[in-house]
Amino acid sequence: MTATQLQIGPHTVTPPVVLAPMAGITNAPFRTLCREFSGGKGLFVSEMITTRALVERDAKTMRLIHFDGSEKPRSIQLYGVDPVTVGKAVRMIVDEDLADHIDLNFGCPVPKVTRKGGGSALPYKRNLLRSILREAVTGAGSLPVTMKMRKGIDDDHITYLDAGRIAVEEGVTAIALHGRTAAQHYGGTADWDAIARLKESVPEIPVLGNGDIWSADDAVRMMRETGCDGVVVGRGCLGRPWLFGDLVAAFEGGGAPARPTLREVAAVMRRHAELLAEWLEDEERGVIDFRKHVAWYTKGFSVGSEMRKRLAITSSLAELDALLAELDLDQEWPAGADGPRGRTSGRNRVVLPDGWLDDPYDCAGVSADAELDTSGG
Repeated sequence: MTATQLQIGPHTVTPPVVLAPMAGITNAPFRTLCREFSGGKGLFVSEMITTRALVERDAKTMRLIHFDGSEKPRSIQLYGVDPVTVGKAVRMIVDEDLADHIDLNFGCPVPKVTRKGGGSALPYKRNLLRSILREAVTGAGSLPVTMKMRKGIDDDHITYLDAGRIAVEEGVTAIALHGRTAAQHYGGTADWDAIARLKESVPEIPVLGNGDIWSADDAVRMMRETGCDGVVVGRGCLGRPWLFGDLVAAFEGGGAPARPTLREVAAVMRRHAELLAEWLEDEERGVIDFRKHVAWYTKGFSVGSEMRKRLAITSSLAELDALLAELDLDQEWPAGADGPRGRTSGRNRVVLPDGWLDDPYDCAGVSADAELDTSGG
């Protein structure tokens, strides 16, 4: 496939590949790994930052919005329910030069977010969505504002076409659509046809597709089948930061996908843990934070459940080194290493505020109190 590019305001993204914000995952160390494999190409977005926590300068949140000097453009994803708080957060980002691009989260399906009316629940309230987008775009000035969303709450409450039209009218620069409803969480198969319909509905701005991109071939196929302008990669890169190198190669027309040996994977694991330790300024905390990645990195390899358990309770780099050295590091890339990773939960009842579905336009009762006070989701 010939090289293509994506325009996000003044920022040209080549190839048109974006790292999806994932809570607890896409922190500065993981973004660094992905950028290294991509040769600095693509767009890498921070994990979700809540607007209330940002405005109140929560210490954890201020750490999460730290960008490495090599990250350009700097992309922050914000979560908010109250237009006033969202506006304050955006103006703070602009006034203090904290980022070059702002993405708004209207896609998160987890209960602690939807029960407040946020994430994938929010676009159902059309007027509230419009108010938030208006505040954000106005406050952002020359900074581009994008949004990420899902198809809707469930099959009976589909919102993405209305939300897309509102976004265009309010000056949003680009839209990313995850082809699932909130009720689906991460189960089933992503509806790429919905991505195609959104692109047809809002030809004025770029539309990015998200969902079930496990390989570079999947990304190319999504763009070909849907006509979307770029792809957003989430769970497909868990334990696979080299996927971004594969994506660059695929869009630039050459190169086979990476098939690292376990020795090469172990080296990436070690670097990931070390970067986390440096970022947190605490080796033990860094290695503990790394534990969640062990199963993703070792998927498909002959490691054994007992060794995986031991790797997942390490608390120092020396301990991690010793365990990695015990592995059969000469193993070639196994056939079982490809395919889905991360959460795969199926249909669930979406937790919503009382009466949320009564009126898609009335947003009475939604206030700053609905904001989450901590980041992540």
